[in-house]
Amino acid sequence: MAHLISPSMLSANFCNLAQDIEMINQSQADWFHIDVMDGVFVPNISFGLPVIESLRKTCGLVFDVHLMITEPERYAERFANAGADIITFHYEACADPAALIKKIRELGKKASISISPKTPAEAVLPFLSELDMVLVMTVEPGFGGQSFMADQLPKIAAFRKEIIKRNLKCHIEVDGGIGEKNVDLVVSN
Repeated sequence: MAHLISPSMLSANFCNLAQDIEMINQSQADWFHIDVMDGVFVPNISFGLPVIESLRKTCGLVFDVHLMITEPERYAERFANAGADIITFHYEACADPAALIKKIRELGKKASISISPKTPAEAVLPFLSELDMVLVMTVEPGFGGQSFMADQLPKIAAFRKEIIKRNLKCHIEVDGGIGEKNVDLVVSN
């Protein structure tokens, strides 16, 4: 299974954002992970549509847009139009995940569901065959710089097992606290 790298915009130096975008463009990164936080679903606020639209003009990577917002179904089309290639929404924030997956795909984008640490992997299994990706949070959503939660590794293994069992083309993304000390644990699960 191929492994992709999707550096997070939360790690950028916002005083030199253009320089950091150029560095990512020149790097071996596959995607660019953009966390959108609304201050409601999670207690922090991050980037919005104008930032994504601006970045789209200068960054050629796949935009992996992670919506940590309430009612993501209200905004999916706007994020698609702003330049998102993959739209990830939180299972916990969406009233009808199946309808939102369908809407994202109708917009010509890849659909992904994220689950917070307290949500079991089993909650997403009914949607797995319709997804392009599932994102396992290994920190509580909403704050950068948290420590990796190793107790989330069984979720990665459970998704991998189910994807292989059903012969699905669904990526598994892992988000939060990943670095040199634990990346091998993540990849091996």
